[in-house]
Amino acid sequence: MIRMLITDGSGRSGPLLAEALAQANARANVDFIQVREPGLTVRELGDCVRGFIRQGGPRILVNDRADVAIACNAAGVHLRDGSVSPKIIRRIAPPGFVITVACHDAEAVLRAEGEGADYAVLAPIFAPLSKPFAGPTVGLEGLREIVLRAQIPIIALGGVTVENAPLCIDAGAVGVAGISMFQISR
Repeated sequence: MIRMLITDGSGRSGPLLAEALAQANARANVDFIQVREPGLTVRELGDCVRGFIRQGGPRILVNDRADVAIACNAAGVHLRDGSVSPKIIRRIAPPGFVITVACHDAEAVLRAEGEGADYAVLAPIFAPLSKPFAGPTVGLEGLREIVLRAQIPIIALGGVTVENAPLCIDAGAVGVAGISMFQISR
């Protein structure tokens, strides 16, 4: 099972975030860390990513900043729904560069698959725990149906906990992602 920790966007400075990520990984043993820190400057984001890569550990994905990911030799990028196509990034990315795409329905998953993404991060499976939410969820049955339609591996996100993560895997997801389930200490 793939485990993806997503940073909480708290705006910590780059070096402090890298330290917090190392602590979180020591507790959670994750495969990927998606650095989602919109409040950091490009320089702070780059410093954070490079600092964490120097520490060793899980593969780093930079949220929606393929330029920063490539410049820092990160493992890859996580693209928001509606971002640049993975096909375009493949033209400039090094071999083995991982591209994940945020998806909210079957059509988005199939589009990510057709554009060459490595993983679809499907959300929200359940109501998110890290922010107020009143919209529709995919649910376990929806996850199961989308997995059956798609060839791309799907990572479940949104309201995933230690208790319900196995249900997502049983529904066909190859892994789980989250902020709250891997909570980084402040």
